[in-house]
Amino acid sequence: MFKYGIDRLSVKKVISISIGSLVTTLTDEAIKKVNNSRNRVEIMAKSDKAIYGINTGFGPLCDVQITPTETNKLQENLLITHAVGVGNAIEKQISKIMMICKVHALCLGFSGIRLEVIERIIYFIENDLLPVVPSQGSVGASGDLAPLSHLFLPLIGQGEIWVNNKPTRAINVLKKHNLKPIQLQAKEGLALINGTQFILAHAITGLSKMNYLLDLADLAGAMSIEGYKGSASPFKKALHSIRPFKGNLKVAKRMRLLFKNSENIMSHENCERVQDPYSMRCIPQVHGASRNAFYHLKKLTEIEMNSVTDNPIILSDTVAISGGNFHGQPLAMALDYASIAASELGNISDRRCYLLIEGKYGLPRLLTTGGGLNSGFMIPQYTTAALVTENKSLCFPPSADSIPTSLGQEDHVSMGSISGRQFNQILGNLEKILAIELMYAAQALEFRRPQTFSKIVEENFKIIRSKVKKLEDDRAIKTDIDQMINLVVNRSLIVK
Repeated sequence: MFKYGIDRLSVKKVISISIGSLVTTLTDEAIKKVNNSRNRVEIMAKSDKAIYGINTGFGPLCDVQITPTETNKLQENLLITHAVGVGNAIEKQISKIMMICKVHALCLGFSGIRLEVIERIIYFIENDLLPVVPSQGSVGASGDLAPLSHLFLPLIGQGEIWVNNKPTRAINVLKKHNLKPIQLQAKEGLALINGTQFILAHAITGLSKMNYLLDLADLAGAMSIEGYKGSASPFKKALHSIRPFKGNLKVAKRMRLLFKNSENIMSHENCERVQDPYSMRCIPQVHGASRNAFYHLKKLTEIEMNSVTDNPIILSDTVAISGGNFHGQPLAMALDYASIAASELGNISDRRCYLLIEGKYGLPRLLTTGGGLNSGFMIPQYTTAALVTENKSLCFPPSADSIPTSLGQEDHVSMGSISGRQFNQILGNLEKILAIELMYAAQALEFRRPQTFSKIVEENFKIIRSKVKKLEDDRAIKTDIDQMINLVVNRSLIVK
């Protein structure tokens, strides 16, 4: 069981909560922190002293003081006016992860929100009342204002919620659940829409996917080397111990396990070939560098998901600091780094595809014995080349850009929301590239029989062949590619 505001979140725990395999609870300790923080806000709201976001306007209107009678209306207006997102809706799972992360942050006890608002969000999470959130419109600085506003509009009976995959008016959904819209009070609207939960949810989603794809890339590389009759010597422990990057060591070890007891590898250990091309020989260095980027993003993401990122921060009955914890730069830059890392996994995978169709070392050109009449596997490599270039274009770092907003009050923004979206787009393309490489590798392995491979390679070969048969004569390969992509997306292939 996970205790909001008390235990520490991790990528694995967030994913587990989102799919219902980890139960959550609000402990008395967390409730006490929330109530204490709320009491402080109520004291400040009655003060004659201007305190940003509690009894003042927002952004460039921070110098306009609001009377106590106007406070509640101000908080409602905040959600309504900031819900200006456009574009396709984000995945429902990302909306859910956003809410999970927001609840945890609010329960840390520095946001001044009422317990009943937090309990309503938890009800939404537990009953899969997932708001419709547009993907575009956040600059990732004063919090992810637009997407978080859309996320929490349903609390006040506005906005939309997914019902049977269709956007449905939130007020109608609330009625079906016998819920009344919440009337927001001082500081609550700001606590809801200030924060980095849109960026964070994309980082969490991407990390979960990349974790599998890193392992899958190693598997694809090993199967390609087996098909190419490449050498296992570049993965020896002695070589990597003298350049001990964490990711490199991990990949080299995995490659050794992927080749363990392979008859095919052992059959040509003393052949005359001196060395393989870089895309085969340098897998630990390239895949390892991508792993290092993954470790970096994971570390920062797990700091962020256990942090308070709204504004102002309530510290005592009299102190509310208006700072910049909502700024998305810490994750934005790391997401851009991870995007390059994910893109490179696809880049080197495409090179291995190309090597397998060249027709060298006992493999027929285009991996078909009927070349001329048959095109074999010529054209799928066009697809990997196109996807690789698309990923390269997505590697422009949004965090390197900034456009001032809010009449110059918010004069440097992170654009981290775009970084998060691009990271996941790149990973989606990577799934397709690796799927095609695995299809190529399986075909190449056919030409190395009757020799056998390692246990894990043999198991994955069987899984692939259960969906995609050996290519003898030309057929509609699009169907095969789709089957391979499904295997990757559903994580059906064995990577450990």
